[in-house]
Amino acid sequence: MAVHPIVEKVTQRIIQRSRPSRQAYLAHLDAARVKGVQRGTLACTNLAHGFAAFPASDKLKLREQKQPSVAIVSSYNDMLSAHQPFEYFPKVIKDAVRDVGAVAQFAGGVPAMCDGITQGQPGMELSLFSRDTIAMSTAIALSHNMFDASLYLGICDKIVPGLLIGALHFGHIPGIFVPGGPMTTGISNKEKAAIRQRYAKGQATREELLEGESAAYHGAGTCTFYGTANSNQMLMEMMGLHLPGAAFITPGTPLRDALTRAAAQRAVKISQQGGEYMPIGHIVDEKSIVNAIAALHATGGSTNHTMHLIAIARAAGIVVDWNDFDELSKVVPLLARVYPNGDADVNHFQAAGGPTFVMRELLDAGLAHDDVNTILGRGLRAHCKEPFLDGDQVVWKDLPEQSGDEAVLRKHTNPFSPDGGLILVQGNLGRAVMKVSAVKKEHHIVEAPAKTFDSQEDFMHAYKAGHLNTDFVAVIRFQGPRANGMPELHALTPALSNLQDAGYHVAMVTDGRMSGASGKVPAAIHVSPEILAGGPLGLVRDGDIIRVDATAGTLEALVPADVWASRKMATADLSRSHIGMGRELFEVFRKSVTAAEEGAAHFPLPSLIDTTVPLHEGTDSGEIMPGSDEDFLFRKSTAK
Repeated sequence: MAVHPIVEKVTQRIIQRSRPSRQAYLAHLDAARVKGVQRGTLACTNLAHGFAAFPASDKLKLREQKQPSVAIVSSYNDMLSAHQPFEYFPKVIKDAVRDVGAVAQFAGGVPAMCDGITQGQPGMELSLFSRDTIAMSTAIALSHNMFDASLYLGICDKIVPGLLIGALHFGHIPGIFVPGGPMTTGISNKEKAAIRQRYAKGQATREELLEGESAAYHGAGTCTFYGTANSNQMLMEMMGLHLPGAAFITPGTPLRDALTRAAAQRAVKISQQGGEYMPIGHIVDEKSIVNAIAALHATGGSTNHTMHLIAIARAAGIVVDWNDFDELSKVVPLLARVYPNGDADVNHFQAAGGPTFVMRELLDAGLAHDDVNTILGRGLRAHCKEPFLDGDQVVWKDLPEQSGDEAVLRKHTNPFSPDGGLILVQGNLGRAVMKVSAVKKEHHIVEAPAKTFDSQEDFMHAYKAGHLNTDFVAVIRFQGPRANGMPELHALTPALSNLQDAGYHVAMVTDGRMSGASGKVPAAIHVSPEILAGGPLGLVRDGDIIRVDATAGTLEALVPADVWASRKMATADLSRSHIGMGRELFEVFRKSVTAAEEGAAHFPLPSLIDTTVPLHEGTDSGEIMPGSDEDFLFRKSTAK
């Protein structure tokens, strides 16, 4: 199937835009490669430290410097339900790697915080910055130069993007992402949302609310709604960084364990010593990023990825912006309805066909690139299969032609809607993104007076006092990454939903974030530039008529130009967001962060370095030459 002309156009635009930084990235990747195992560059004292505590048989393999060493980088902690299953994964991985003659070592842990726990709390102001903290922690885990491949154990919100950003800064090392899977289905997401709305109205007690939440979040595994965590898993599948169909197999099952063993052994295979060398920096390229954006649109995924995917791309020297997301959204249809875009959860989505079904449909429609590298080799089509057990081994079989449930998942010839529902809006208030896949058509345009708030707490005080029973656009200001770390404002959703259900025309505009579970209320989020970067959201005053138009893609304050030009920027005392709950430690992040449309990142794009100085002994050449993915494939195909 030929690639859709818009997909090809956007891809080529990204390739051209990214050429200098991508070439620099690939040059760095080539420079980091060594002949033989990576640990061969270490002096004897360094190497002795690296295997001192290991069992004799593993120590011998590491000492001989012939067999590959596989790093385990894990986000395990037992507070997060999604990450608790990773407790026993390292043993499974080490045994599986030993079975094929190699060695696996636990290289390091990365922090993993839960947005579900910190939602509406001061700790949420660390959430976005935790992504780059995780990337740096990943770099520390790999900094010992001991490893020839790596397994990344992560699943939730900022954790997978952080792990991938860190992995891409070691792009010469092959890497596979190993998920833990979703928890089994509890009460329906629709019922959970209803309890939250009743509580916001004062019609349910705290005990009733906690009982409902506990029935929804009840065991080990990822939350089952399609928020950022499960969007992460869809994107790892689409980028070819998972074994096919690995995303949504529940933890503690024989198939989950078999997939973990298979991933460990595949990591050995794609190391240089394994004969099928496939570094992660040559998997994540311009085409795989476009594929990920297409999958995000096709499934109604999390708005957080309008930043995370940009930051991931940036780590690989690829420059993406919201125009790319917007243009792709117009041609990629919505193929899945999973809560909050429907009633089903991810277990139902998986049973209907899951990520591999979406992947096949996008390829069949010409809306994704097949000619990409993956952990299986060349070609994304190889990932369009689903896993089964044959004894204790994984086998992959072709997908059924039809969806298992067309209320949840559909073929590209019969989509839920012709577009992805994630759009760019822009105007005199700046640029923002809107997710409208769960917003009814009658709410796609809201024109109403502004009510400005400098915090979500101020909004909730006004709501509880009954001051918001009217048509209005809530302008939640000073919520950008420079101001307070850009916390999610999902805690406002029940109140806004109640007001909309009561018949009021309401919308939200903010330089902050909404959750991956953002739903039925129109919200223009990530407004860029943020106020502390001179963004015009700081010029809005109470009573200004604001037009949020998802149909025309506009975000306007309908204020006379001369009045608008005469205004001074609003100010706010942000000191309460800079101290306490560890927030003072992240001041350097607030000062150095890029704009939301640049990924809200803290690391620079790759640039060429001195090309005459070898990085270390053992490199293939003392001279670093700008490389390319095509050159890598040529050298791989002609290698003896």
